[in-house]
Amino acid sequence: MQVGILMGSDSDWSKINGVAKSLDEFGVSYEVNVMSAHRTPDSVKKYAEEASGRGIGVIICAAGGAAHLAGVVASHTILPVIGIPVSTELSGGLDSLLSTVQMPGDIPVATVGVGSGGARNAGILAVQILALADPILKQKLLDFRKKLVEKITEKNKNLKNSLKQNNEIK
Repeated sequence: MQVGILMGSDSDWSKINGVAKSLDEFGVSYEVNVMSAHRTPDSVKKYAEEASGRGIGVIICAAGGAAHLAGVVASHTILPVIGIPVSTELSGGLDSLLSTVQMPGDIPVATVGVGSGGARNAGILAVQILALADPILKQKLLDFRKKLVEKITEKNKNLKNSLKQNNEIK
């Protein structure tokens, strides 16, 4: 497996499963676990310390509220850690975002946005990190970017045609 996905609660999966979908698009394997920085600290520490030896290259951590999971994991590994702040009822995820992004110096956590775009970006960022040492994955990323350009170019063309047909532009 190449990517470890951890979440503080099983209820987070419906909010962050886009990370798995993006990894699937690139054929990157992953494992998913529920661990809590506060309720299962020994399990979190053991997971982080042993991840590299099991073939994990990047760890993605999703947590809401206090959102300490990514930081605790990062303190126990030298692998890249990506934090996904999970939305909460309290403040829509701002609390999670601030908790995840405000790491002390020397223990970095890459942090993506709250919401489905953040989860997707966490997966793609993990792919980018892994692609540094994998030429096949690098080519998949280049192809992905090319398709993005083609997709937006086509959307632009379709919009312009639609606006012309409706006499909204000249």
